[in-house]
This record gives sequence, C-alpha cells and structure tokens, in this order.
Amino acid sequence: MGTQPVGKLMISMSLPIMISMLVQALYNIVDSIFVAKIDEDALTAVSLAFPIQTLMIALGAGTGVGINALLSRSLGEKDFKSANKAANNGLFLALLNFLIFVLVGILTTDIFYRYQTDSEVIRQYGKDYLYIVTIASLGLFTQMTAEKLLQSTGKTIYSMYTQGLGAIVNIILDPCLIFGLGPFPKMGVAGAAVATCIGQFLAATLGIILNIKVNKEIEIAPVKYRPEFTTIKRIYAVGLPSIIMQSIGSVMTYSLNKILISYSSTAVSVLGVYFKLQSFIFMPVFGLNNGYIPIVAYNFGARKKHRIVQAFRYGSVYAVSIMAVGMVLFLTIPGTLLSMFDASEEMLAIGIPALRIISLHFVIASFSIMMISTLQALGRGVDSMIVSFSRQLIVLLPAAYLLSHYMGLSAVWWAFPIAEVVSLTLCAVFVKRAYNRLVKPLQEA
Repeated sequence: MGTQPVGKLMISMSLPIMISMLVQALYNIVDSIFVAKIDEDALTAVSLAFPIQTLMIALGAGTGVGINALLSRSLGEKDFKSANKAANNGLFLALLNFLIFVLVGILTTDIFYRYQTDSEVIRQYGKDYLYIVTIASLGLFTQMTAEKLLQSTGKTIYSMYTQGLGAIVNIILDPCLIFGLGPFPKMGVAGAAVATCIGQFLAATLGIILNIKVNKEIEIAPVKYRPEFTTIKRIYAVGLPSIIMQSIGSVMTYSLNKILISYSSTAVSVLGVYFKLQSFIFMPVFGLNNGYIPIVAYNFGARKKHRIVQAFRYGSVYAVSIMAVGMVLFLTIPGTLLSMFDASEEMLAIGIPALRIISLHFVIASFSIMMISTLQALGRGVDSMIVSFSRQLIVLLPAAYLLSHYMGLSAVWWAFPIAEVVSLTLCAVFVKRAYNRLVKPLQEA
C-alpha cells in the first residue's frame, strides 16, 4: 500500500469489494422483489423495518471503520502488536453488538410497528420479519468484522468471496422459504428473514476461516488478545462518529416514513424501493471507499503526502463515473425499475417522478462520500459526523416536512438534492481544514 501505483492499487483493492457489494445490492433488490409478490402490504412492512436494519448496519460498519483505520495505520507504522489488538477486540465488539440487538428485537419490535402504522396486516408482516433479523444478527456482525479485517490488510478479494457466498445463498433460499418450494416450508415474509440470516451465518463462518488461514499480517487469538479498554477506545475514536453518522440515516428514514405514510402506505413502499434501487448505485461507491480508506490511512501513518493526494483524485474520478451512470438510469427508465417490484398504477404515479428528482443528487453525493471517507481515514471522524448530522437532520428532514406541508407529496423528494448541496459545502470546508492541518505539514519519509 505504500509503493504500488495508487490508481492501480485502488482498483485492485476496491474492485473485489465493489463486485461483492453489487452482489449484496442485488440480493437486497431480489429480497424485496420476492416479498412484493406476496402483496404490497408485505413490501411496506419490510420497508418500515429498514430504519432498524440501517441501525444494525451502522453499528457493525461504524465499528468496522474504526477497526479498519486503527489496523491499517498500525501496519503503516509497523506496530504489529496494536494491529493484532485491533483485530481481536473487533471480534469481541461484534459479539457485543449482536447481544445489543437481541434485546432490541425482543423488547421493541412490537412497539416499533405500532408507532408507524394502524394496519394490523402490515404490523404482523413486519414483526415476523424484524424479530428474526435482530435476534439472529450474530452472522451479520461477525461477517462485517471479518470482512473489515481482510480489507484492512489489502486482501479484498477474500471479502468478495464472503459477501458473494452470503448473497448467493440468500438469493437461492428467498423464493424457497417465502413460497415453500420443494422440501422447504412456506414461511412468507418470515422466510425472507430466515434466508438472509442463513446467508449471513455462512458468510461469517467463511470470513473467520479466511482470516485464520490467509491473513498472515494479523493473528486471530481472542485468548491472547483479550478485550482492552485502550484499544476499544481507539477503535471508537474513529468508529463512534461513523456509527452516529450512519445511525442518523436510521432516524431520517423513520421520520420520512412517518411523513409519507400520512399520504399512503404506497408512498412508504416507493421510498423503500428507492433505497433498494439506489443501493445498486451507491454500494459500488462504498466498496470503492472501503479500498480507499486503508490506502489513505496507511500512507498517512507512513507520512507519504503525495500518495494521499493521488488517492483522493483517483477515488473522486471513479466515484463520479459510477454515480453518473446511476443518475442516467434513474432519469431514463424509472418505470422499468419500479415494475420489477410489481408496482401498481399508484406506485408508478408516485415513484416515477420521485426517482427522477432524487437521482439529481447522485453526482454531488459522490464527491461528498469521498470527502467523508478522507476525513475518516485521517482520524477526523467527528467532522464526518457533523456533515451527516447536518445533511440528514438539520436540512433533509425539515425540508421534506416543509415541502410536504406546503407543496404536497410530489415535492418531498426535492429534499434529497437540497440536502446534498449543503453536505458538499460542509465537506469541502472540513477536508480543506484537515489537509492544511494534517497532510500539508507531512515531511516525506
């Protein structure tokens, strides 16, 4: 990571993650496509579960960001003991995160749905789905941590294998368990949850095996490297702002659902479908920054300023290219995209203009994502948290509420482009400050 040409290095590290995340996005879409074939209430129920699932991913991914940054920086500084502590404490935190969401699933699932909808059918569908994905979330958290360990040492091809396994298993089991094909029981919405959890458990198992067998830069030995407060504190110095930043997305989605359901449950389904579809565009960019962050963190630890700047330039070009393709698709064939989810006439009427309006912010978002990733890699997690907080809670939600109140449902979607412009402005300010304070003074080793 300190010598190979940056453009080539970023592609070699990011491409496997991007492919695996494309597969991940594909199975998210397939999941909803099969659920939509039950009926629109089932699709709405799964869409309403999205804030809790976002919260789970926020906790797992945010912890992973902290592990990734600490481990990569420790390797750049040749501090192998700290790298091993980061890896093993990361696995301990995965177990802790799982226990937290077992309690969330048991104690809050019913209340969560009662606060969102009066439809008993939607509530029952939702409880069947959300209860399973929370109390069986050990696979999710372990898989995410194992993949971050592989990514931190540049072995991104193996993280592609784990994500690919989980996604393929889920895609195969989804129709079998939802509709009761062959020897499998007909479980309906609950079958989608079971298929997801089985895929995650198998992916987690493979991830642990690969870390033990091929990830020689670190030693997986939980008995030798027991939980240590200092290491956990260093992980969350970067990871906690990322968790808060991504958790804000959960609050944003929940609040948007509350605004939209006042119009109709179909509007909630449209938002849920949008999040599934946009993941197919955003996931490759997130895969890109999973390869980008270790490169920047490593070279920051190695004091190689020119490689940090090169990484940002290459990353921005790649991200903009991906998001531009996504914007074109959303602008030109929104009806076709919605039809994959058995869209009714009402869903098409609401969804076609919604996808076109929201997609206008895609290219702007690509710059914001790269800048936020830069701040995280440089240890400026609080700055990235401020950006996310401002975008989603201070700008997007108030804008959505005011637009819905004064201009109706069709105007709500403009909140996304408005918020992204504000986000980009804040990102530019924080990145410039971080560069002047942290990167510019570096003397090449």
